[in-house]
Amino acid sequence: MLIAENLCKQVETAAGTLTILNQVELTVAKGESLAIVGASGSGKSTLLGILAGLDGPSSGKVLFQGEDITKLTEEQRAKVRARHVGFVFQSFQLLPGLTALENVMMPLELHGEDDARGKAEFFLTRVGLKQRLGHFPKQLSGGEQQRVAIARAFASHPDILFADEPTGNLDTATGAHIIDLLFELNREHGTTLVLVTHEQRLADRCQQTLVLDAGEVVSTNTTKTTGAVA
Repeated sequence: MLIAENLCKQVETAAGTLTILNQVELTVAKGESLAIVGASGSGKSTLLGILAGLDGPSSGKVLFQGEDITKLTEEQRAKVRARHVGFVFQSFQLLPGLTALENVMMPLELHGEDDARGKAEFFLTRVGLKQRLGHFPKQLSGGEQQRVAIARAFASHPDILFADEPTGNLDTATGAHIIDLLFELNREHGTTLVLVTHEQRLADRCQQTLVLDAGEVVSTNTTKTTGAVA
């Protein structure tokens, strides 16, 4: 499903060349889950962006379903993302002028999906927001907004879901519910998960854990069952 080979990312600064990622390699099979962990500034979000095709490496390559996406133009990568990729971010990234239902419907309509409303209602109900379809983001709690974001991500049936600190702005109890929901939907739909997180409880639920330090992989760990409580 997803393979990274010798990924490097460097940027030029006034002080010289800054290496953000150095020879990072990983493999994630279809339906599996990977947690990318490390201290702030270790390169986690940069790696996630490159794996998702939002950014390009200085060298190395990313193979998605056998295709080297690092050789594609931005327009071509955008088409790959539209067809195959879902995103969940720490900041939710909901449009404030749209209701929960409209936030989930909009990307479906942009992609020409049939019955966008029905699909949006199904996934919002699945994440426990059946009674909140007509509410705007400012009328929802942080946990509810993140559930809308998860419904929006899964409604397009992505092959792979990238999540950047999905519980970072949530309290402990709400974050635990969001973690459960991510893995429930992962099991139901066979969606591959790649997560950046600082929370060990979330990393422990993933089949693989990759630890970054100063842009380099310092350890990897593999478990047998995705979603299992550590």
